[in-house]
Amino acid sequence: MTQDASALTLPEELLLLTLDPERGKPLCSRAYLRYGAAGAVLAELELQGRIREERGRVQVVNPLDPAHPLLASLLGTLDPPSAKKKRFRPGTSAKSWIRLYGRNAEERHLDHLVERGLLRRETRRFLGVLPYQRHFPGDPDLTGATRWRFGQAEDRGFPDQRSRALAGLVSAVGLAGTLTTGGREGRLAMRTVRRALWFASAVHHNVRQSQSSGDGGDSGGGWTDGGGGGCGGGGGD
Repeated sequence: MTQDASALTLPEELLLLTLDPERGKPLCSRAYLRYGAAGAVLAELELQGRIREERGRVQVVNPLDPAHPLLASLLGTLDPPSAKKKRFRPGTSAKSWIRLYGRNAEERHLDHLVERGLLRRETRRFLGVLPYQRHFPGDPDLTGATRWRFGQAEDRGFPDQRSRALAGLVSAVGLAGTLTTGGREGRLAMRTVRRALWFASAVHHNVRQSQSSGDGGDSGGGWTDGGGGGCGGGGGD
């Protein structure tokens, strides 16, 4: 079946956009990308009218399962509306949920992209002992198409909700300087978008906390090669 970048959910698009297709790993720390993937899930659910945010807390407003199975599963981890909970701080903390479900969101969406043939997974061994995985563009190769779509959206000032969500998340994980085609002005434009979006701000909060605690390297499973490292390109947010 023919697939194109426009059919991707925001978590899938973020994972493809931040992939280094030559090295088979993300352009930024996997720890940061996990937060970004969870934030992208919240962004997608909000765009679908499933959730809303009030004062940093997420409330489910349409508990019907979305068509995408992974989104349906993750929607179920958010607190549904409750008369009792509404009397005192209803909903789930966006920052806490992103921190708790980042790994789940990233790994399961990676698996789904591999299952669909949009990523090709290779398992290797660090020092000949510790296994790690790399991911490369599949067939069809949507990584280039995703990067092109992002550049086109940037040229138009991120004119729609989906492109703005992606721009805010890119800034939140520290890749605005790497992915922009507009230099410093492009990076600053993405920062402005990030600050206006609650889910991107929540992602950035967790990224900053990881930076402060020194927990910014790769850890475990899918993307890692046993080394640490932060965001590539030196552009930051």
